[in-house]
Amino acid sequence: MGEGEEENPSPHSPLLPSSSSSSSSEQNPNPPISIAVADEVPRQLGLAAPLIAVSLLQYLLQVISVMVVGHLGELALSGASVAASFANVTGFSVLSLLLLYTIFTGKASIINRSPFLFHNKLGMGTALDTLCGQAYGAKQYHILGIQMQRAMFVLLLASVPLAFIWANTSQILIAVGQNPEISKEAGLYARWLIPGLFAYGLLQCHVRFLQTQNIIFPMVISSGVTALLHLILCWILVYKSGLGTKGAALATTISYWINTLILALYIKLSLACRRTWTGFSTEALSDVLNFLRLAVPSAFMTCLEYWAFEMVVLLAGFLPNPKLETSVLSISLNTMWVVLYDPNWSRQCCKARGVELLFAFYVILLISIRVSNELGAGHPQAARLSVYVVVAIAITEGLIVALATILVRDIWGYLYSNEEEVVKYVSAMMPILAASDFMDGIQCTLSGAARGCGWQKICSVINLGAYYVVGIPSAVLFAFFLHAGGKGLWMGIICAMIVQILVLIAMMLSTNWDQEVRKARESVQTSDANTEPMIQS
Repeated sequence: MGEGEEENPSPHSPLLPSSSSSSSSEQNPNPPISIAVADEVPRQLGLAAPLIAVSLLQYLLQVISVMVVGHLGELALSGASVAASFANVTGFSVLSLLLLYTIFTGKASIINRSPFLFHNKLGMGTALDTLCGQAYGAKQYHILGIQMQRAMFVLLLASVPLAFIWANTSQILIAVGQNPEISKEAGLYARWLIPGLFAYGLLQCHVRFLQTQNIIFPMVISSGVTALLHLILCWILVYKSGLGTKGAALATTISYWINTLILALYIKLSLACRRTWTGFSTEALSDVLNFLRLAVPSAFMTCLEYWAFEMVVLLAGFLPNPKLETSVLSISLNTMWVVLYDPNWSRQCCKARGVELLFAFYVILLISIRVSNELGAGHPQAARLSVYVVVAIAITEGLIVALATILVRDIWGYLYSNEEEVVKYVSAMMPILAASDFMDGIQCTLSGAARGCGWQKICSVINLGAYYVVGIPSAVLFAFFLHAGGKGLWMGIICAMIVQILVLIAMMLSTNWDQEVRKARESVQTSDANTEPMIQS
């Protein structure tokens, strides 16, 4: 559509059409339940599929590196696993969450309840996504580029102290009591990963910039090409060059830069971005310190939730056989992240759980988008239906993944190691992972619905309480006092999930959806006077 043919949207106009705008529920507020469900399921699945593909391909860079290193021996696997966990805790997750909050103006709950919540990677209201979407809807297209530049500057600035921490990884790990051999190997891996930290921050900014405009296919191609090149790089740098563990970290660094450069060239040369990217501007440097003041506390609060998972890998280093326990727990966590969540976070027995977490991440995305959109549009019954449908999807997916996890339990470990001891331990851990995968899908669904209602602070309190009051203490009890080892650590995480699910179910069952619609309308009305300053900042 040419510029002359475009409508004149208000600052509240969504980048994409509201998910409820074309639904049968809008034409008929009370359609038969079978028709409503049949309309809801494909809509939710269609939103997530391309985004899952992009994030899975990006996440595989870390998984492949640890897989390749694992075949060098148990020590190499343990070192790379601990380094990957440490890098996620102190680097990748911090940058991801700073991006989440970088350009916030303190109106998170208002934005999250507004009907102009866009179909982006973090539908629960990332700052970059939200402000870029507002600018696009208001036809101030160049603002998207300025917001991306501001995020790039902030993340590059934040990467400097994080790089210093990575440079001292081995000393830090030894200081907290980790095995000296593993710590030394982890420190070596982390140092060679430092240049990739800067590329990672830039990459996430480019990804959000394109997602805001619903430009997904180029990212799928870019991520796919990078993943294929990464396989070749790992083989050359780890096995052929003799760099070993260092080669895997270097391959990850190079691959992040390749992906970043491909997307940067696309943004620069593509006609699709000709109005949103107009070159670098000094305007991007305005109010950076104020943004950081707002962003850092919020990002830190969210980091605490994520760090609880990574702590189980570090706690494994205090068990009687740290090399074995660390390797297996890392495999587990990486597996979890691939399945459910954050494309931005990595490890081994944990690697089995990665696929489940990637799914859960987009369950949060989907249900947050759907609930917030329906509440903003004044459709309480549609919002409630969205929750029921996505819970059913999550349960179905959880059962499938749990079954698959159990079926591959005897062969999964060979992807990461040739050590029979590691493979057998991974096999014993997989049923526990299957149970946690199933519950985490439900938990993420309910959390997404709560966030769609604007209950971010409540969710943070629930998560922190579940993991730090129940989960971590239970993990320590099972692992060290009841001598359950690595299994006990993961059982503690399961205890935290159970608490989350029970509390969130109670909240959902007691929710007055008509009242939530009224709150959403009040929030949107309150935000009217603030939209223009937010766009112009």
